[in-house]
Parts: sequence; C-alpha cells; structure tokens
Amino acid sequence: MNDLATPQAASPQATTAPVPPGLRVLFADDHLLVLDKPAGLLAVPGRGEDKQDCLSARAQAQYPDALIVHRLDMATSGLVVMGRGIEAQRRLSLAFEQRRVHKRYVAVVEGVPSGPAPGEDWATIDLPLIIDWLARPRSKVDHGIGKPSLTRWRVAADAAPLPGCTRLDLEPVTGRSHQLRVHLQAIGHPIVGDPLYAPPNPAVDRLLLHAQALTVPHPHSGEPMAFASPCPF
Repeated sequence: MNDLATPQAASPQATTAPVPPGLRVLFADDHLLVLDKPAGLLAVPGRGEDKQDCLSARAQAQYPDALIVHRLDMATSGLVVMGRGIEAQRRLSLAFEQRRVHKRYVAVVEGVPSGPAPGEDWATIDLPLIIDWLARPRSKVDHGIGKPSLTRWRVAADAAPLPGCTRLDLEPVTGRSHQLRVHLQAIGHPIVGDPLYAPPNPAVDRLLLHAQALTVPHPHSGEPMAFASPCPF
C-alpha cells in the first residue's frame, strides 16, 4: 500500500442553512460528505434516549439524505465519510469492501515498539480478531475462530506528547471492530487513554487515536479524493 496522496483542496458546498452544533464539514457536494468527528461523539445512535445525539444525526439535520458508510469508535476522532442517497452509499460501501479506500491514523502508545526507524518502512501486525462476546464491547485475538486482520504501522516522525510513549502512523488493511486498539495491545503497546485495553493514564482525558487521512473514490465520478484532519494531540 502506497502512502496517501496529498489532500486536494476541497471546499464544503455553500449553504444558507446553519450547520448543527458540533458538526465540522470538510467537504460536501450532491453525492459525498466528509466530516471531522470529535472524540466522545457517537458515529451512529446507540441504545437509549441519552445516546441519540451522534454524528450521523447531526449530519442528517443539515443533509437529510446523508447515509452512514463506515464508523469510528466513540472515543476516536477524525475523518468520516457519508453518502448522499442510497446509490452514493452503495458505491462508497463497495469501495470500502474492495479496499479502494485508504485510511491513515495516528496514535500515541505506551512504551517504544521495536520496528522500523521513524519515517522508514512499515511493520505489520497480522493477528485474527473476533468480538469477545463475554466482555462486549471488547474484541480479542483468537487464532481458532478469529477473522484475518492486518494492520500496518511505523514510528511517526513527530515525537509523542508524553514521556515513555511513542507516536505511531497506522494503516488498517482490514476493518475489524477495535482492530487498531486490540492489535497494539496484543504487541504490548496499548494506545494511551484507551478505557478498554490500556491501564489508566491520569495525564490524558481521551483515547489518543485520530483518523488523520483518507483517500476515497468519489461515488459519482470515481475520481480519487484525499482529505486530511490535523491531529489534535
């Protein structure tokens, strides 16, 4: 997998309607929405009245035809795409399924993983994952019945914001539930601030995982489009 292309200049579609609170629109046209989700906001509604506020609901208040294509964990921030209408959603979902969407994350992990030097080649984590039904919403490594799961990682050029930690660039080749979080825990370097897979760290108040870059084929034209979201930590 090649490095992601430099993001194109993409401006949100002009609109006179107010943008709902907490909705950051990076790009909007008649077929595609690209949003920047804050940490702590659900991507889709959960169970219960207190879990109805979410990114998709906020987007649909402004764009009623917006349909979810993929998700980020509530604790993860960064880029999310939505299709406008059933056909756009179908084409985007197919692009994800066929791995024509390239995603890159940045994370801060406990310790110093042994691997390529900063900015050099990528290392891989190839461990099968499955939902841990007895401890939901956790997932786990299971070599018997787990689904094939592959993550590429390398030490980032920028230093970590905390002592004894490392900033990593991450590329999930597959898209299993909690894949990055479980894979990094499995090699002994959980993501800092992870309430499910890492020890408590009083120095942070969030999971230090951010969906930083994404390249996706436009659902109407097929043109590759690249987007980026600055890392907030």
